Amino acid sequence: MSSPISDFVRTHFKHFNAASLVDAGDGYRKHLSEGGRMMVTLAGAMSTAELGRSFADMIRQEKVHIVSCTGANLEEDIMNLVAHSHYKRVPHYRDLTPTDERALLDAGLNRVTDTCIPEEEAFRKIQHHIVRLWKRAEDNGERYFPHEFMYQLLLDVEFQQEFDPAMDPQNSWMLSAARKNLPIVVPGWEDSTMGNIFASYVIKGELSAQTMKSGIEYMAWLAEWYQQEALRVHQEGVPSVGFFQIGGGIAGDFPICVVPMLYQDMELHDIPFWGYFCQISDSTTSFGSYSGAVPNEKITWGKLDETTPKFIVESDATIVAPLIFAMVLDW
Repeated sequence: MSSPISDFVRTHFKHFNAASLVDAGDGYRKHLSEGGRMMVTLAGAMSTAELGRSFADMIRQEKVHIVSCTGANLEEDIMNLVAHSHYKRVPHYRDLTPTDERALLDAGLNRVTDTCIPEEEAFRKIQHHIVRLWKRAEDNGERYFPHEFMYQLLLDVEFQQEFDPAMDPQNSWMLSAARKNLPIVVPGWEDSTMGNIFASYVIKGELSAQTMKSGIEYMAWLAEWYQQEALRVHQEGVPSVGFFQIGGGIAGDFPICVVPMLYQDMELHDIPFWGYFCQISDSTTSFGSYSGAVPNEKITWGKLDETTPKFIVESDATIVAPLIFAMVLDW
């Protein structure tokens, strides 16, 4: 089987961050080959960067078993799915003046670096349908996590009519995840466009905050999931769950803490450390930065063991992540 991208990477990426990329990809493959599972965490604006073009296939081929992401990444993949042809790229974004930026706002274009998300075609189109699902759940006395509502949305026949013909659904990682009912945790979901919209309905008295399950409930669910994986590790002798972190922030810090919480706070001393760790980040190590913390620091917090395979690639995740995924997928 031809693997032109993987072959190129192995031939030319020999030193420094390039070599770290190859080592991390090989470590990921080894972890899976030995029966391990993998969590992938998404910070930043990876969905708007269209990571789904590679990440969706990772999900379909079961190279990732659980995701932690920000509310922005949860929704922005869906926004791209329904409004792709209405996005506007601004390659000269470094030259924009405040007046230029205001003109984008007035045109209903919200900028993420060089990419503008169209408010009416993306935000409002999703809002129209998701509010219907929120209210239906509340009327039925049901509660769901944020990602579960998004799964309902993506699998809703009426909403599927909104998919942009210019966007290949195969490139939506959220749609692939919904079809597999992939476990997702979304810490700090309130800090997202849909979170803000949900809050507005609560403030107006049209929805109850209880309809949306909380971050604490996400942690409790994750703790149960990890304990089940720990049992599998002990019974089958496979590696514990790996942790592939794209960026930093809450998407990474929230889920990685489930291990020390179970060990230290729940006093479950047979809980294994994370079995693989890789972080892609261009953040520097300084002033208590979580995003820039080196992997060894996590040993002191009871997250990783001294023997855990650890990798850090200090580069742009929009470049690095698709290349590592290509290695894992044998592209």
